[in-house]
Amino acid sequence: MKLVKLSSLVLISLVLSSNTLFASPDKGHKIYLKTLKKSCGMNGAEIANKHTQGEWEELHDKGQLESEIKKICPKVKDIDDKLLPDLFDFLYEYGSDSGNIPSCS
Repeated sequence: MKLVKLSSLVLISLVLSSNTLFASPDKGHKIYLKTLKKSCGMNGAEIANKHTQGEWEELHDKGQLESEIKKICPKVKDIDDKLLPDLFDFLYEYGSDSGNIPSCS
């Protein structure tokens, strides 16, 4: 009984505390199209192909994802922190070494 309660508590804590559990490449692609594509002047596949999956992951882990996007797309202004997990998932999913290509970039 204690194990069930503990497991339930841990699961609920994870769901409530982790924003990245809800991040998705599809949502990130939509965010890119809506908020960044015009400023970047390139489609989603082009920006995602700027780095490998490992490089995107390293930038994300170091907290440098936003600055890298701004470096690639100098016209981009501030990016809402809430959008970064989804943008990361999109960029990672379609990184240059992934073999994946987003539809309707």
